Amino acid sequence: MLTPFIKYLVDKIQLSAEDIRLIESVAKIKKLRKKQFLLQEGEICKFNVFVNRGFLKTFSIDSNGKEHIMNFSPEDYWAGDRDSLLNQTPSSFNIDAIEDSEVVLIKKEDLEMLCLEMPHFNNLINNILQKSFIVSQSRIHASISLSAEEKYKNFLSKFPMIVHRIPQHMIASYIGITPETLTRVRRNTVGK
Repeated sequence: MLTPFIKYLVDKIQLSAEDIRLIESVAKIKKLRKKQFLLQEGEICKFNVFVNRGFLKTFSIDSNGKEHIMNFSPEDYWAGDRDSLLNQTPSSFNIDAIEDSEVVLIKKEDLEMLCLEMPHFNNLINNILQKSFIVSQSRIHASISLSAEEKYKNFLSKFPMIVHRIPQHMIASYIGITPETLTRVRRNTVGK
């Protein structure tokens, strides 16, 4: 059902009935079970992905089998591998469902067409990409300059809506610390 996606768009930009029909003509729904992959390392990302319902994570696995989470995508977030999508190269990442999920898929060329046909939609996509870039910059800065405790507090302040939906080891992976360090940080945070 495209209703959550259309509502997300209508809350951000004005869409005519014709605009909505055009979007609906290129948007496809995919349901994912918990732990089901949307994209696996080595595959080429073919879609822009919007999360209607559920929760996705984007991650890589290092040579020691350790998971490194790059992004979380709950409802009303976008997901995907931009590099793979834009350059049609094999992805370095995996994307799977943390919960049973429903996503909207839009092919690269269809999103480009929507952006050409609807300048206000194009502006929305550009704003989303700019915010995503700022989040990435902030994340890099945090990873190289903050203590473990500061990283955890930063995560809590930026993502209060997802903290209780994911296991602690995933939070640790996302902020770049070990689960043991996170346990110690949480204990010290509660004690203060």
